Formats: sequence, C-alpha cells, structure tokens
Amino acid sequence: MTNATKHFLTIDNGGTNTKVIIVDQDGRQLSVSSFPTDAIERRPGFREVNPGQMWRDIGKAVKAALESAGLDGSQIDGVVPVGHGKGLYVLGKDGKPFMDGILSSDSRAADLANEFESRVAEIYPISHQHVMVMQFPVLLRWLKDNEPEQYARIGHVLSNKDFIRHFLTGEILEERGDASGNNLVNLETGEYDGRLFDFFGIPEMLECMPKLVSATDRCGSITAAAAANTGLAEGTPVYAGLFDIDACALATGVLSDDIFSITAGTWNINVFPSKTMAPLDGGCMNSVFPTGGTLVEASSPTSAGNLDYVLRMMTADGSKAASYDELGAMLERTDAKYTDVLFFPFLYGSNVNLGAEGAFIGLRSSSERDQLLRAVYEGVVFAHRHHVEQLLRVLGHKPKAIRISGGVCNSDPWVQMFADVLNLPVETVAVTELGGLGGAMCAAVGSGLYGSFQEAFDNMSKLAKRFEPHADQTAVYDRKFEAYEALLTALDGGWAALRDMQNSLER
Repeated sequence: MTNATKHFLTIDNGGTNTKVIIVDQDGRQLSVSSFPTDAIERRPGFREVNPGQMWRDIGKAVKAALESAGLDGSQIDGVVPVGHGKGLYVLGKDGKPFMDGILSSDSRAADLANEFESRVAEIYPISHQHVMVMQFPVLLRWLKDNEPEQYARIGHVLSNKDFIRHFLTGEILEERGDASGNNLVNLETGEYDGRLFDFFGIPEMLECMPKLVSATDRCGSITAAAAANTGLAEGTPVYAGLFDIDACALATGVLSDDIFSITAGTWNINVFPSKTMAPLDGGCMNSVFPTGGTLVEASSPTSAGNLDYVLRMMTADGSKAASYDELGAMLERTDAKYTDVLFFPFLYGSNVNLGAEGAFIGLRSSSERDQLLRAVYEGVVFAHRHHVEQLLRVLGHKPKAIRISGGVCNSDPWVQMFADVLNLPVETVAVTELGGLGGAMCAAVGSGLYGSFQEAFDNMSKLAKRFEPHADQTAVYDRKFEAYEALLTALDGGWAALRDMQNSLER
C-alpha cells in the first residue's frame, strides 16, 4: 500500500434518488451529492427516466461532490457505478440512446409477468429465477408487442449502472450479477442462455446482449467527453460495478448466511449469501454474488418509497404533510398499540400478487392522520417480514442478526420497529451511504488495494448501532402481522377484478 490516500467515487443511481459519494481507502465518507431521480409517468404504471437529463444531472452531482470533498478530479483513483437492478436501458444499433430508460418500479407489464410466472417451472432449472414485472425480458417482450418500432431499433440491452458506465467510458458491457438477476443467465454456467430468450419470445435479443464482466473488472477509463461533463480526470479507471443490493450487502459485511441484509429504500430487499440455490417452491430469487456463490433474494418495490408518496398525497398542493423530524417524534411518542389501521405498501408493486394495489384497511371516522402515517411505517416493515420469512424457510434457521441499509437508517425509531416486527437484532453501520461504500470497496478490490471483500470490509466499514427487539412490542406486531397476512389471502382472488375495472376506465 502506498502512503498516498486513495479516493474512490461511486455513482449510486437509485429509483428515488441518485447520489455521488466519495470514500477514501479507510472507509471515510468525504462527500455526498444527490438529486431526485426524475421519473416520468406518461401513463399509469409507467416509470421512465430521460437518459440525457440523467447524464447532465450526474455530471453536476460529480462536480459538486468533488468540490465538497476538496478534491480535484485527478485525485480520484477509481470510479464505480452502482444502480438499481432490473428495469431496462437500451442503446440503438449505433450505440446511442434513443428512448427513455425504464425504472425498476415500472409495472406496465404486470399481465405479461403473470403469464410467464405461471410457466416458470420451464426455465427455473436454468436461471433459478422467478419472473418479475420489471425484468429485462418481460419489458422487452412488452415493447415487442406494444411498441414494435422502438423494439426494432434496439442494438444493445443494459442494466442501469452498465448504462451509466457506458456514458463514462464509451464501452458497452454488462456486469454478470445484474444480468443473472434478470432471467437471462444460466446460473450453472454464468453465461447467457438462448433457451431463456426463446421462453420469453425474444430470441432476436440474444445478439443484443453485451459481453459479461465481473464486478471488480476494470472496464475502461473516463473519456474526454465524460471528463468534461463530470470534472473527473480523463483516463481515471472505471470498474464494472454492482447491483445496489450487492453493494449494500458488501458494505454491511453480509458475506455469509449467518447475517441477513435488508435494504429499505424504493425497494424492499432482503438477501443472504448462500453456497446453494433456493428451490423453486421457496419463492426466492438467485443471482451471482461478487464474492462467488449465490445471493438468495426476496424483494419487491414495497418499501420506504411508499411513505414519500403518502406524505405528498395527504396535502392538496403535493408538498409533504409533515417533516421527517415531526414523524420521528411521532414514532418516539407512540408504540405498536397506537394504530389499528393496516397499510398495504403496494403503490409501486406488490410482493403477494402482481395485480395487488396499495390500500389502507381499518379506517374509521375516528382515525387520525398520525395513525395513518404510523400504519404506513408498519406496513412497510410487514412487507419486509413477508420476505424475511421466505428467506427463513429457505435457510432453515434464523440468522444471528440483520444488517440494514437505505433511507430507513435515518430514523432510529423505524429501525427499532424492524427489530420488533422481525424479532431479531438489527444493526447499522457507521457510513450512511452504503451503496457508495460498497462501490468504493469494489474499486478497492478491483485495483488490488485489498485482496478480498472481507479485507475491504475489515478496513473500510464498522458497525454503529445495534437494536434489540422489545418482547412487548413484538407480541403486538405478531397479532397485526397475522391480520395483515390474513387480509392479503382474502383479497387474493379480487385483484384481477380491480385490474379489469381499472383497464376499462383507461380505454
């Protein structure tokens, strides 16, 4: 190791916010610059982003992060893109963007996804994936059926962070972890498999798939054009990067199955690394983890993003109904008995039925605003518990603890709620931007600074707080969760009728 301190810059493009984070070799977070991911909703269920605007905003954020850290672009030793998984970003046959990117919270292809999932046993032995509404092949098939002129123009198919890396380097490459989480990769071989493309009815897309690379591979350098946009130095190494759930798991030291990783942001993500793959009947996803082996995942777009929307919805002008400080105080002075309203956090999708929608159940004329807001907090945690129980059935025993990341970590009372609802210790780490730290660890390993992710974690991350479950609160939440699950079971046959009604009104 040289005496000069190394600095790594991560571009963490999430579904709600995009952040640029600079971290040094010891894991110190030197600066963060962020901006809202500017989603376009041209029709109900559509969530897209303009690539040109995204790139301009990233450039401004990188410059702001460098200035805040007091660094020149030449002092950055490696750049790593981290991005939301799934969704769809494409280039034309000329290697240039021609259509808006599709975010992972997009639900336009729900009916297609249902159809393919009903036959998932045909491909599960190949991809070891269930079908999700926002996966590449589902969205590609939707484009083929509904916007064939756009589909015909596709020359290259990319994940979010690989799309950003293309802007940085000009290279067109796809990182294996993201691809494996998109029902495109044979998990036995680690390569694309034409049988998967045939299953989804998009065989012509196989030739549009870029070369696969590993997370720590160097994938080009900052180009002159990227340097002009970002303030980074031309020639700065750029590494393949990570699916954001991989980045958060690595940053929190979730490197074996004795600790689970939870990310509570736009997405509800619950994972553990495994030496074996989850079976079909487990309801979980399997993907390639950067350390080798498999990441077992149970996830859905049912997490903290629901709170932001409800806060805006509760005011006529769309501004937030209460500050997060006020909400934190409300959580502190109330407990599990405060509200008897249940909230289903399905505003962007569901983890029980692809047609399920968000809902409050239990409203009365006496219900108060804060009771509804606390119900939203609780509903998000119940949606996580639904997934954690899937993981427990696969693993067969409880983990020692859960390490948590995402926006929820800004609220100690909310993290405590996770411990109480899950009846497990929940731990946080000192760095607030875990996607940024995971990206920095990727660059540190890719550059040879550290020999493994375990060594990078030991040098760059440390635990901050531990929240133990409170038995009295857990008992109340168990009763609430029982009602939450029973109501979802009762509603299971009704979502299709709701969707038919909605479709009839859109015509």
